[in-house]
Amino acid sequence: MLTDIEIAQSASLLPIQQIAQRLGIEEEELEPYGRYKAKLSPAVMKRLSGKPDGKLILVTAINPTPAGEGKTTTTVGLGEAMARLQKNTVIALREPSLGPVFGIKGGAAGGGYAQAVPMEEINLHFTGDMHAITAANNLLCACIDNHLQQGNELGIDPRRIILKRCMDMNDRALRHCIVGLGGKVNGVPREDSFQITVASEVMAILCLADDLADLKKRLGRILVAYKYDNSPVYAGDLGVTGSMAALLKDAIKPNLVQTLENTPVLMHGGPFANIAHGCNSVTATRLALKLGDYCITEAGFGSDLGAEKFFDIKCRCANLTPSAVVVVATLRALKYNGGVPKAETAKENLDALRAGLVNLGAHVENMRKFGVPVVVAINRFHTDTDAEIALLAEYCASLQVEYALSEVFAKGGEGGIQLAQKVLDACEQPSSFHCLYETDRPVKEKIETVAREIYGADGVTFTAQAEKQIKEIESLGQDQLPVCMAKTQYSLSDNPALLGRPSGFTITVKNISLSAGAGFIVALTGDIMTMPGLPKIPAANSIDVDADGTIVGLF
Repeated sequence: MLTDIEIAQSASLLPIQQIAQRLGIEEEELEPYGRYKAKLSPAVMKRLSGKPDGKLILVTAINPTPAGEGKTTTTVGLGEAMARLQKNTVIALREPSLGPVFGIKGGAAGGGYAQAVPMEEINLHFTGDMHAITAANNLLCACIDNHLQQGNELGIDPRRIILKRCMDMNDRALRHCIVGLGGKVNGVPREDSFQITVASEVMAILCLADDLADLKKRLGRILVAYKYDNSPVYAGDLGVTGSMAALLKDAIKPNLVQTLENTPVLMHGGPFANIAHGCNSVTATRLALKLGDYCITEAGFGSDLGAEKFFDIKCRCANLTPSAVVVVATLRALKYNGGVPKAETAKENLDALRAGLVNLGAHVENMRKFGVPVVVAINRFHTDTDAEIALLAEYCASLQVEYALSEVFAKGGEGGIQLAQKVLDACEQPSSFHCLYETDRPVKEKIETVAREIYGADGVTFTAQAEKQIKEIESLGQDQLPVCMAKTQYSLSDNPALLGRPSGFTITVKNISLSAGAGFIVALTGDIMTMPGLPKIPAANSIDVDADGTIVGLF
């Protein structure tokens, strides 16, 4: 059996110019990065601005488990299947982060015969967007410390610098550190910390900005610190937003690649969904809607995280209206939610499946609360039995939701035809999309609405620190923004051990922070780290390159 990377390396890719030509992209609008990837000039969007949008399809999932769900694989395979049905389809995905690639998860370009390619290049440096975001963020950090060193004219309190340095790698040793040691010439000593690049506000800004001009405005609004008199300091006060934007002038352009079946993919931006808003860029999604009759995109982790933020943050910000939602699950993952250890999820167990199906039910109900038609996609494994599938069918019938078995991992687009037909039907159904809450409501009320309606919590407990931070945000006049919940992806609650559909719990909000440039308020719940760590045996131990430059071991 071939591995993902072996399948990808044996594929027949088309030159990226041919993919662009199929979409009607003109030669001067394409900026190739090698043979199989390119950036798209803002001129494309400008030229197509009067063209009607296609239909927007979101792919989300149940809570992730060690048994796997295959959300990106399903997204890619669904796009390939719709192309086989002669539908003009463009897929819009996030870029992978090097942290997970070398950590536990591995690559993030799909799997099997439903992959975005060139897989190795996408998962490694790609077109340099992650590096540009890291550089822009750290330029701002360097300028803050330089301002302290050069006399601190703004009166910044070194104890209240909010902005963190970042890097696109899992490195737990940098969660807390001291900078400025070694004498007067080496800077003002203070506590500092790093977060992973995909959790940075600069990443969120890149993904929510309309264009380069909007990007610059948003960068200037980043809240970086407070002064000794407790007044705020923004990035614009330091005079470096132009330099930051210069570093990001190419990174803001969407990237064009393809699937194994040559279906076009716009891959751009990559915020995590458990600690950020978890969606690809607004610019890429808008462009996909102009270039195709259907845009298929995904949001990170389960519907309680990425999908909720896709609707309440991204769609609100960009004025997007989705036509359908696909909720991905596997019978293995549902049995895991029903209490079966990972090692036994391949065995038939109707009782465990019955117990775990409630997790799927919660996610279907979550999506319906936004007024959008829902289709369930079951990423099928060869160990799934007829009895288990029959139980699934019975449960979906009780929810009055359409479902389809998907075999895109093994068969590519051919294995997703049934799913594609169900999704096309859903796109023609009446839709009354709306957000979950209005942004003019109090901060606590918005958080409580998400916790109650999406997580199923009985209520929310706010720490004294969170209460104080809410008052600070209110004093800045920034409280009328959507909320971005930072929460474990493994459970509907803030406790990763509570599987299935937990009840009788409350959510604890430990910390509240303002991302004024991105345009949302972050609520940190549970034990969420914005800088992940590596496992005992990281994926990095298996990745290598041979004498000819061929990457091996990447999955």
